[in-house]
Amino acid sequence: MTAADVDAYLAAIDEPKRSTLEALRRSILKVVPDAEECISYGVPAFRLDGKVVAGFAAFKNHLAYLPHSGEVLSSLSEQLGAYVHTSGSLHFPVDQALPEDLVRSLVEAKMALLGL
Repeated sequence: MTAADVDAYLAAIDEPKRSTLEALRRSILKVVPDAEECISYGVPAFRLDGKVVAGFAAFKNHLAYLPHSGEVLSSLSEQLGAYVHTSGSLHFPVDQALPEDLVRSLVEAKMALLGL
């Protein structure tokens, strides 16, 4: 799976979801510019040294940031504010990108867990 597969995933999504997820993709790549883009568990993901450090997905009524870990979101609960989340998925509106500083914190927390 490659960045082209992520492009295809995004191309199949309606606006404004597509633009919002494209903004998230750019934010993640600012933190990990050398990450390999791929599809993991059927959704776009970003790998470093073969380990997934971030992912995202579109759903009917929301978008999700996926840290591929049950520990990341709980460790950043104070930064998540009013965002709805489960242990493994941070939900956000279809038309509002996550703030870049939050994306940085999320990706860096996962990298720290992996020792990267």
